[in-house]
Amino acid sequence: MHTNPFKQLQANLSVTAATIALLVTAPSMAHGQVNSTTTKPTSSNSKTSVVNISITEAEVLAAQKAWGEALVSISTTYDEKGIAAARTLADNIIDKAYAYQSGLVLFKPTLTTGDQTFRTTHKGALSYFVGGDSSFPKDTGFALKGWRKVEIRNAGIFIVGNTATTMGNVSITDKTGKVTTVDKTWQFVRGGDGKLRIILHHSSLPYSPK
Repeated sequence: MHTNPFKQLQANLSVTAATIALLVTAPSMAHGQVNSTTTKPTSSNSKTSVVNISITEAEVLAAQKAWGEALVSISTTYDEKGIAAARTLADNIIDKAYAYQSGLVLFKPTLTTGDQTFRTTHKGALSYFVGGDSSFPKDTGFALKGWRKVEIRNAGIFIVGNTATTMGNVSITDKTGKVTTVDKTWQFVRGGDGKLRIILHHSSLPYSPK
């Protein structure tokens, strides 16, 4: 059976015209659908439930401030009540400020060297802050140095969902008035209890060219 070429051409042109017409009207149809869409709670007496775990800048700044206050608190507790009280306080603070209970924490303190440079465990972090652990013989207790004031200056804060990363300088003043400034990077994550905890902490002395 042979198809009439003229009739086939007419059919093809009709299909093409219909397709073009659909493409032209589709954007306006879609626009009309968007404009006519509304969202409402399930009833007039209820509100829509929203879960948002994104970290805010205010939360990041509060977490940084809490870290500085905790450092000063450990130092003053040591001066006033001795090493046992300072160790207990430091232990509790690490549990609250860092995410060791979730596993690995990427903690590189300022004054560590060799194979003990990185303190990925709670035990290593506690030793760095208050010393007294034979497994870390070079630790003298960074938090026991008479610190009285902490000032944090952020170069930037990068927030993505429930993770926030900061980088900047931290200046720590001891009870004699001497100021030590370090370069510091923190990364915070929101824990299951809703609180921010540190999962990365890198600290180093500023580079000083000779």
